[in-house]
Amino acid sequence: MSNYHIKGLEEYFQVYRKSVHQPEEFWAEIAQENFLWRKKWDRVLEWDFEKPSIKWFQGAQLNITENCLDRHLYSHGDKTAIIFEPNNPDEDAKHITYKELHQRVCKMALVLKSQGIEKGDRVCIYLPMIPELAISLLACARIGAVHSVVFAGFSSQALQSRINDATCKMVITSDGSYRGAKTIDLKGIVDRSLENTPSVESVIVVKRIASETAMQSGRDYWLHDLLEKETQDDCPIEIMDAEDPLFILYTSGSTGKPKGMLHTTAGYMVYSAYTFKNVFQYEEGDVYWCSADIGWITGHSYIVYGPLANGATTVMYEGVPNHPDWGRFWKIIDKHHVNQFYTAPTAIRALAKESLSHVESHDLSSLKVLATVGEPINEEAWHWYNENIGKKNSPIADTWFQTETGGIMISPIPYATPTIPTFATLPLPGIQPALMDENGQEIKGNQVSGRMTIKFPWPGMARTIYGDHERFKDTYFSAYNNYYFTGDGANRDSTGYYRITGRVDDVIIVSGHNLGTAPIEDAINEHPAVAESAIVGFPHDIKGNSLYGFIILKETGSDRNQENLKKEINQVITERIGPIAKMEKIQFVPGLPKTRSGKIMRRILRKIAANELDQLGDISTLLNPEVVDDVIKNRL
Repeated sequence: MSNYHIKGLEEYFQVYRKSVHQPEEFWAEIAQENFLWRKKWDRVLEWDFEKPSIKWFQGAQLNITENCLDRHLYSHGDKTAIIFEPNNPDEDAKHITYKELHQRVCKMALVLKSQGIEKGDRVCIYLPMIPELAISLLACARIGAVHSVVFAGFSSQALQSRINDATCKMVITSDGSYRGAKTIDLKGIVDRSLENTPSVESVIVVKRIASETAMQSGRDYWLHDLLEKETQDDCPIEIMDAEDPLFILYTSGSTGKPKGMLHTTAGYMVYSAYTFKNVFQYEEGDVYWCSADIGWITGHSYIVYGPLANGATTVMYEGVPNHPDWGRFWKIIDKHHVNQFYTAPTAIRALAKESLSHVESHDLSSLKVLATVGEPINEEAWHWYNENIGKKNSPIADTWFQTETGGIMISPIPYATPTIPTFATLPLPGIQPALMDENGQEIKGNQVSGRMTIKFPWPGMARTIYGDHERFKDTYFSAYNNYYFTGDGANRDSTGYYRITGRVDDVIIVSGHNLGTAPIEDAINEHPAVAESAIVGFPHDIKGNSLYGFIILKETGSDRNQENLKKEINQVITERIGPIAKMEKIQFVPGLPKTRSGKIMRRILRKIAANELDQLGDISTLLNPEVVDDVIKNRL
């Protein structure tokens, strides 16, 4: 049906108009014709952003794993569902068919039941990118347990706070994980976190690195031992109501109590599957690869649920982009004939710094669609990706969405939407964005900038913050009456295309001028010597704020050269934006503090720039906490 798979720009506009003018009819049609329901809904949508309360497909009954697995068994049972590419290139990749995946999910679900897990119980999953991670999610969903995946790079402290917030009854982990040339003691991290987690009754441990592992009798169980005891191969589905919880996923908030976004079953399924099909233009027989971790919303929606609901083949990669060398991503694309590749601008910039010989020694001709996620992509990285990876033949979908939105909200539809570097372009069907001014009024027309809000519900949106609905209301629905506030700023150009400019708290007021950090960073990054940059404000007696730039160079030079470079960089800013945007201080740094999903932690840089070093908060959850010490040591 055309509404489900959009093929051209004219068709996009027709479908989009219908989705806005008749949203309930639009989503009902997609839900009815593309998914398996045990009972049809009584009502498509009931909503009130004041409360806020959002309910989709009320009265419907289903199980998401029946849609991701069981319904494909007859027609696609022998098709590969997951290609597992291990960290070590010498270890064989594993092709898991839909039949085998169904069997393994059923076995795992029976194991969970044998450990006393029931519908509604919360299960914390702290695993590396191995098949058992996807299998654990699906096993929870099959029996109606609520999964809470915590990225397996978070500290024991971060893990503990998430286990306690969701009062998880079980933790699923592994003895350890491989990350490039390193091994990480995951079980040790779990043991430390469980010193103060009264709700946890049992821990299931996957053997991955075959290390010496301390097991606590009566609490810890090896998964392989439990699987051996299960004689059955089939686990019946738990019939779920449309609005029953499916999972809790914590946003990578760096201060205060973590925010557990609660997603429910039917709406999330419909939205993640629909957006996957269109943004990646997935066709039968394609091999799709998202390089994110399942610990993030990108991995939930676009490694597991979206692809499997469409009967797709999805790649799971355990390792990092530079192991054993910087050609690893391209080798995987060549090896598995990947057709759609989805990664972060952070990764693209890191790869672009390396020799092109890493790219040129691999055949990338299978690629049809490229996509980016996690932050707005800068122009230089966009062009490098387009020219060297896509060979100008694979359109780039610059996708914008959030943990809270459940799925992609604004993105080009490849081969339908003409792309412009750095623009996320047009909203997907069903998404009604609105730009707001500082007085809370919607800004109409084009060639405008404002704060990005959404004025109508979509099926994939989070329903609450687990255990704290008031905080959900305050955070997302109190800034603008009857609008969902994303926290991001955006521009809308003369054609109606959107460009996300980053968090609105990344707007710095210098001498009364509102300066967004993203355009300044784009200008800096165009300097041939610059690899990456981050701008923050710091207090200034006269201007109110001044600009402090933290800049990574492609190559480090002498001090004299660095002084010249600082002048050249400020000259680029003056030319591109104006002298008002020049930086007062420029510090060359070896790296920038980042979250595990690749976002620069400007909050930490702001504290360093303002010399508020006692207010950095917990930095253990960063991808690279060691960078912070180096930045502090050399601060200006």
